[in-house]
Amino acid sequence: MIEGATTIDSDTGRLVAFSTQLRNVHQSLRKALDLARRSIDGEFEETAGQDLLLFCRGFCSALSGHHRSEDGGLFPQVIAEHPELKPVIANLMSDHNMLEHLIGRLADAMDSGADPDELHRHLDGIGAVMETHFRYEESQLLAILDKLELEGEPKRLLGDLA
Repeated sequence: MIEGATTIDSDTGRLVAFSTQLRNVHQSLRKALDLARRSIDGEFEETAGQDLLLFCRGFCSALSGHHRSEDGGLFPQVIAEHPELKPVIANLMSDHNMLEHLIGRLADAMDSGADPDELHRHLDGIGAVMETHFRYEESQLLAILDKLELEGEPKRLLGDLA
């Protein structure tokens, strides 16, 4: 159980509120999206094709993992303590499904050798839905996260970026 929904940051040894961890994960995913965009533009000269695979697929994997962790770990606990949030959680899970669809389309485009403009359109779509989703999630859940006594480690509840 994470008392007061806090954990100890292994780098600093300080307690970190669960809401802060969620914000940090979201910020890391925003940075990963930016790296994926920059890799399409060839900013990483040495091995452009490999960088595209690394950054785009890495971003997609991190985003998917974060959402799977929320769906399977965090959200059931939120609903158990706050059943009135079922509609909010349903909306968030719907966003997760939409993002998975968009990620699949990006993967198909990468596999078919799509040009940079098409890849950017895919990332722009993912980025728009992701940003709207993050803002909604933060506005609806941050205040309650620090009050819950959550079962499980942050990585299990928020994904590997936690």
